[in-house]
Amino acid sequence: MNPEPSCTPSVEVHESIHDVPAAAWDALSNRVNPFFEHAFLAAAEDSGIVGEGTGWIPRYLVARDGADVVGATPLFLKYDSYGEFIFDWSWADAYRRAGLPYYPKALVAAPFTPVTGERLLVHPNANFGAVAGRLVDGLFEFAQSHDLSGLHVLFPTASEHTLLVERGMLSRVTHQFHWENEGYETFADYTAALRSKKRKQVLRERAEVADLGVEVEVVCGDDIRDEHLDAMWRFYVDTISRKWSQAYLNASFFRLLGERCRSRLVLVTVRDGGRLIAGTLNFRKGSHLYGRYWGAAVDRPCLHFECCFYRLIEYAIDEGLALFEAGAQGEHKFLRGFVARPTYSTHWLAHPGGARAVEEFLDHERDHTRTVMEHYNRMSPLKSERARYVDDASQPR
Repeated sequence: MNPEPSCTPSVEVHESIHDVPAAAWDALSNRVNPFFEHAFLAAAEDSGIVGEGTGWIPRYLVARDGADVVGATPLFLKYDSYGEFIFDWSWADAYRRAGLPYYPKALVAAPFTPVTGERLLVHPNANFGAVAGRLVDGLFEFAQSHDLSGLHVLFPTASEHTLLVERGMLSRVTHQFHWENEGYETFADYTAALRSKKRKQVLRERAEVADLGVEVEVVCGDDIRDEHLDAMWRFYVDTISRKWSQAYLNASFFRLLGERCRSRLVLVTVRDGGRLIAGTLNFRKGSHLYGRYWGAAVDRPCLHFECCFYRLIEYAIDEGLALFEAGAQGEHKFLRGFVARPTYSTHWLAHPGGARAVEEFLDHERDHTRTVMEHYNRMSPLKSERARYVDDASQPR
């Protein structure tokens, strides 16, 4: 393909990911985000977790320079706010009370996945500014031509967040707890980086799991079998039922992940007497690891911490990975050496009054979020993170 678009790219809207060849889609720049790959989006579509009747109606914007696909972004028509993890229920309620429609809205996001990653996919040989700008134009054109209440882009990268705000979208800053690899060579290096009290807690929790006599194993790629995926589905359903949550996923989706995304999967499994009793389903791409789904058939002490945190931290260290994102929320992550880091979203609302009210709210929320992150990191169990906040004046000269 040409190194740069010969003219302003054209933008098409497709109703199915299958309208775009997988090779052309996956040739677009997407270094560490498995959730915008063709195989993942196709699994979501083909399993029926997105589509008619789900509240997530896919529309894929594709930028072309002649016959070449030079950019794309997955867009969803949303008729509710379920499964987004950037909460705007209060905005929808304010619209309802004012007699204004909030749904449908346009949403750029990975379905049911609160993970930061590229949202404007551009071919590495294309002019990023030209293609990304044309994709943003296409998003606004779609929202306006369909008379939608607004356009929302969830969990973009920091640079995309800046670009979208420069194009007139409102900035929202939230936070998550992430584990960052500070050059650890062993799990013992990681625990040594923690303050003494938390280090002892981590070692005690791992010892409790070892005393259970269960077999904990990391299973990846071609070693993943149908029995593993069937068990992960059962564990997912059990977690949903215990938390009185809504099951966004289905058994077909788990099976399709095994068929189409197996190379991206990292499972942690727990066996007791040969029977699978607990586990997590996680994703890996590039230097990043993403914790997604946990569940257990039995309640055993500290299994959750071992499967969701410690075994995956150990895996990340062994594999030389830079970042482990273990999902949204969870102060229990902070207590085990995860640090508070900003996550971003951008929002455009068509109604001027609604936009002004949301902008005022977001101005205050950003200040609050920064204060919260600083508070957490000042108190971090991680000695290096805590040290960053020590006043220079208090240090020996």
